This record gives sequence, structure tokens and C-alpha cells, in this order.
Amino acid sequence: MFEVFQFEFMQRAIVSGIAIAISCSLIGLFLILKRFSLFGDALSHVAFGGIALGLFLKSNPIWISLIVSIIAGLSIVKMNSNKRIYADSSISVLLSLGLAMGLVLISLSGGFSIDITSYLFGSILLVSVDETIITLILSFIVIAFVIFFYKKLIYLVFNEEQAIVNGINTVVLNILFITLATVAIVISIRLIGVLMVSSLLIIPNVSSLLLGYGFKKTMILSICFSLLSVILGILLAYEWNIMPSGMIVIVAAGIFFGINLLKLSISKLKNGSLSEVKNS
Repeated sequence: MFEVFQFEFMQRAIVSGIAIAISCSLIGLFLILKRFSLFGDALSHVAFGGIALGLFLKSNPIWISLIVSIIAGLSIVKMNSNKRIYADSSISVLLSLGLAMGLVLISLSGGFSIDITSYLFGSILLVSVDETIITLILSFIVIAFVIFFYKKLIYLVFNEEQAIVNGINTVVLNILFITLATVAIVISIRLIGVLMVSSLLIIPNVSSLLLGYGFKKTMILSICFSLLSVILGILLAYEWNIMPSGMIVIVAAGIFFGINLLKLSISKLKNGSLSEVKNS
């Protein structure tokens, strides 16, 4: 299996995959704790609309998608500031709108093409050198943002009122966070696809949260689970000649269910031991 690393397209796929695995797991953890789990789904569907717009205008679909998605992400923040509109409601509206916009533009363009299908399902094995470089640069910006604003982000997701009291400009931080979250989602689409990108944000983080460790350990475990999912998913997909994006999600889901089974087994063993002690 490991002889595949001699191929340049596999090297690009692994490097790009590692970059998005780290950036998505970092951003995803803060999204979950901020109760924005559906944000990835909404933005991926909006990004789909942006990609369709880019193909319709015969422009670079990723850059058009990034602009459209950032506007949508900031709109969610704005609507969320209105206490009469709940965050999940605004996210649902944008999710539906993004998908509808994409379908209309695809219809106007003459139907589905190979290009739009590759964005829907991802094509990590086909990323070019330029796409790999862009992915690395944007992922580095996302990772650097999380490291630099780490303490402020913790305040933001756990106690926004306390953050304001401590002099943190939560409005600006929210805008930066949502913008960078949008960047992480959009750069992942070319690699894992519109339909799968939210799973990379959520599943590794939910798996690590199940273990019940502290915040830093949870973050490290999430990165490890995400890296394992991406690298193993790519290798298995190549070996078995199947779609990489699907295999990546299956591996991630396998880790999630494996942890659940492990916790259930440990719980049964503990209960069994307690019963034996009581009986004795």
C-alpha cells in the first residue's frame, strides 16, 4: 500500500488532506461548542451555490464560492445578533437558499457537468500543484488564527458575556472566526466535496468529546482522529478504487462508533464489577 507515496498526485492528496484535517478539526471544535454544528452544512450548501455561480459566469468557482460564503457566514452572525431570530433558524434558511441557488444556476447552465460533480463529491486525488499550495496557505492562516486567539476563542464559545467584561471585542472576533471557518469549509470542498465537508468538521470532534477529557486533550485527539480519517481514507480509497471522500467519512464514522462501543463495554464491565462487590 505504501508504494503509492511515490506518485506525485498521492503526495499532493496526502499533503492537502493533512492541511484540511487539522484546520477543520480546530475550527469544528469551536463551532460545536458555540452550538453552530449546522454551520458547516449551511456554508457548504451556500458554497455549492457560489460554485455554480462561478461556473455560470465562467470564473474561478472556488474564489466566487469563497466570497459568496463569507457574505453568507457574516449574515448568519448578523441575524444571530437579532434575538428574535435563533441561530439554527438563520442557518436553515441559508442552507436551503444556497442549495436552491445552485440548482437554478446549474439548470441555466445546461445541467450537471463533470466540474460541478467533482465539487459535489470531492476529487482529492486530482488536486493540482496550485490548489495544493492555496490549500496549504489558507489552512496555515486558519491554524495560526486559532493558535493566536486561542484564549479569546475559549471565552467566546463558553462565556461571551464574560469575554465582553474582560474587554474582548466579541463582534470583531466573531466576524474573524466565522470568516476563517468559512475559509476552512470552502478549501475543503474541492478535496472532500460539498456533501461531505461538514462531516470532517463534526465527526472527529464529537468522537473526541465522547472521551470526556479536558479542552486541550480533546483538541489534540480531534486532530489525531481527523488525520487518521483523511490519511487512511485516501489510502483505502486508492487501494480499493473507490471514492476518497466517502471512505474518509466512513473511517471517521468508524472511529466514532468504535469509541461508543468501547465506552459501552467499559461501562458494562464497571457495572458488573460493582454487582460482584455488592453480592460478596
